[in-house]
Amino acid sequence: MKPIIYITLLVLLLGLYSCSQTVKVEETVKPNVILIITDDQGFGDLGYYGNPNIKTPVLDSLAQRSVRFDEFIVNPVCAPTRSSIMTGKYSMTTGVHDTYRGGAMMAGSEITIAEILKAAGYDTGMIGKWHLGDNYPMRPQDQGFDYTLNHLSGGIGQYGDWPNTLKKDSSYFNPILWENGKQVQTQGYCTDVFTEAAIDYVEDHKNNPFFLYLSYNAPHGPLQLPQKYYDMYKDVDIDAGLINQGKPYPNVTDHSRENSRKVYGMVTNIDDNLRLFFKKLDDLDLEENTLVIFMTDNGPQHPRYIAGMRGKKGSVLQGGVRVPSFWYYPKTFKAPRDIKTPAAHYDILPTLVAFTGAEMPDNLTIEGQSLLPLLQEEKETLPQRVINRYWARTAPIRYRNVSTRKGNMKLVGIGKDENGKDAFQLFDLSTDPYEQHDLSDTNPALVSELKAEMTSWLDTMETSEHIVEAPRPIIGTDFENPVMLNQNDALFIKEAGVEKELMYWDVIINETKTFDITVHFDSPIKTTGTLELDLGETTLNLPIEADGKTQYSFNTITLEKGALTIVPKVYLKEAGTLKFTYPFYIEIKG
Repeated sequence: MKPIIYITLLVLLLGLYSCSQTVKVEETVKPNVILIITDDQGFGDLGYYGNPNIKTPVLDSLAQRSVRFDEFIVNPVCAPTRSSIMTGKYSMTTGVHDTYRGGAMMAGSEITIAEILKAAGYDTGMIGKWHLGDNYPMRPQDQGFDYTLNHLSGGIGQYGDWPNTLKKDSSYFNPILWENGKQVQTQGYCTDVFTEAAIDYVEDHKNNPFFLYLSYNAPHGPLQLPQKYYDMYKDVDIDAGLINQGKPYPNVTDHSRENSRKVYGMVTNIDDNLRLFFKKLDDLDLEENTLVIFMTDNGPQHPRYIAGMRGKKGSVLQGGVRVPSFWYYPKTFKAPRDIKTPAAHYDILPTLVAFTGAEMPDNLTIEGQSLLPLLQEEKETLPQRVINRYWARTAPIRYRNVSTRKGNMKLVGIGKDENGKDAFQLFDLSTDPYEQHDLSDTNPALVSELKAEMTSWLDTMETSEHIVEAPRPIIGTDFENPVMLNQNDALFIKEAGVEKELMYWDVIINETKTFDITVHFDSPIKTTGTLELDLGETTLNLPIEADGKTQYSFNTITLEKGALTIVPKVYLKEAGTLKFTYPFYIEIKG
């Protein structure tokens, strides 16, 4: 009997052990994370926020079921917002201060949320718009993403997105994209293509925790969309139901109304695509254990309904920087509600680190703070902090289009007054959310206090490492060969005697070796001219013939290891005179 009793007990104990292990495994399953961001979709481009003219039933439903940040603040333009999302930092400290002219390159040394989650055992995918540098070491695959499918530059068909630029008014259809660094021809409308890729991604990674950054290019311009979505809005009165809402309404024109119809069609297409995507999550039983975040990157690109706020894309006023932010995780965030505490894009990284149980890298200093205590209702608010925003086409211009917010008080720098003095406006957002009443004249002490905060912040930003020494592409590595230098990441400078600014690229040559350098043009050359290529202290020259070529090459050129400035100078004969022009892009193969 004893052996039988012993075996029986052993089986029971093993069974209990097995059950306890099963429970333990279930309790430690890591949640998936999907961050969805759209491009230039304003706060008012949703039915949920009072727009009766737009059809967004899927996003409206998501909003109703989510924890919503009522005051979620981003940058006035896209690349700076995206760098802050990726790093948890103010964008300028990462090297990103603009959307083109070399201002949208994020230093490869920055640690991204993808790298942190990858180290924690997550699969990482990036689909859509990156806009933080198109060359090594700044591409998404260099910054922690295992799978990438993206376009170049700031938008499909923009001049830096050279594979699609020449398609002009059809660039959003059948776009050429980059999958894991390799050029691929896709079929379909861009938003549909990205959604199909996202559906495939979650199908392929359903058995392992994943982080998916689904970054739609729409509704960014050019405003191209399938005909059926345009037809939905072609006869819609864009102003109907909005002018008498009791909220300020922007000055609109027939042109901006027509743009609104196209934007609304593009957003409805996104909404339809998200219906398919969310259905796939449900079919795969992933919904319960997947955090879905939806947001946009800045305000609308032209005047249209924006829930009464002032400003649009590019402005530090609320209309330019306040965006929807929905967080849906039914497993833990059980009560849909609005959180009034101001939050920001750079809070996403620390929140996801805390949410997933990943480890923050040692000595990583960030600006953001975790929002998890608010999301899980452990706290009703967070300590008050200062939120700064800025944008211009160059380095900061004091004090123009810059804001400093502390609690509900917001100081906005608007440049110089008629006497050449720094001019500011002060708003109390708790009583004036539409920024209609300037309080600066009656609160000089508060203006001085917030201006001091603003000045200190600008001092820090202007002297940060990657603003003083801008990020550079690295040429001659195994990671990227050939290297295509496009116009979005080019720098520009005025030179005496040249009617246009010189376009150039500051790069790093990884090692001394020979390269073939090809200068590409966007159309066949049908006139004579000269091509000069400055490579540091060396200048190469080629005659340009009227031969219909679109490219000219310099072969077996030795480039020394180290920093190098590449300056193409192209002169084509026009009406008997040589006129300066720009190449399309430069290809360097080694």
